[in-house]
Amino acid sequence: MDDIERALRIDLAAAYRLVALYGWDDLIFTHLSVRIPGPDHAFLINPQHLMFEEITASSLVKIDVEGRPLDPGSPPTHPAGFVIHSAIHMAREDAHAVMHLHTPQGQAVSAMAGGLEPLTQTAMLVRDDVAYHAYEGVATDLEERARLVADLRDRSSMILRNHGTLTMGRTVAEAFLRLYFLERACEAQVMAGTGGSGGLTSPPQAVIAKTAEQGSKGLDMAANHLAWPALLRKLDRIDPGFRA
Repeated sequence: MDDIERALRIDLAAAYRLVALYGWDDLIFTHLSVRIPGPDHAFLINPQHLMFEEITASSLVKIDVEGRPLDPGSPPTHPAGFVIHSAIHMAREDAHAVMHLHTPQGQAVSAMAGGLEPLTQTAMLVRDDVAYHAYEGVATDLEERARLVADLRDRSSMILRNHGTLTMGRTVAEAFLRLYFLERACEAQVMAGTGGSGGLTSPPQAVIAKTAEQGSKGLDMAANHLAWPALLRKLDRIDPGFRA
């Protein structure tokens, strides 16, 4: 293991612990992954049997684009996680990290005909970068990979209809910050829908477009240099075992 892979393992393990900390996990049934630099598109993903708060840097499994473990004696991984994540890692050179969740709020918005609405600043910041993919059942069909990629196009976030949320990034930090904003936007939308009969408001279209443009700028600084280092400091205070 070289220094690059070691650093990626630590970042990805941290992301798993943070997902658990925020209550976004779904027992053992969703996945976060990161691609290891190199021509073979090998990537790291969670072993199927561990809860997210148990994930450590050394417990992550390295697999190839066919889903085969690359290290002897590796534990099994989940087929659905392999299908979704390998599709995006293979198709997008900028998709070094991919994160997918099944939160109640993400699933709720994924089932709404209008998808993510411009009801909050957070939603407006990310909404123009969100793609949609129709539900095809549990993602174990390799042929679905092409349709996932076609629906994602050049966007960095996706709502999987009747399923959940997904984000990608050049780094674990970028994918996680996109995931944070998308999940917060979905949560706020669901909460707004329970607010009674007073109706909902959204700004004029020009303001929505302005906010979307603002959201497309500054991700590198916000994620890699501000939010992610702060999140790592938080984990080191309360849950430092992820580095093992």
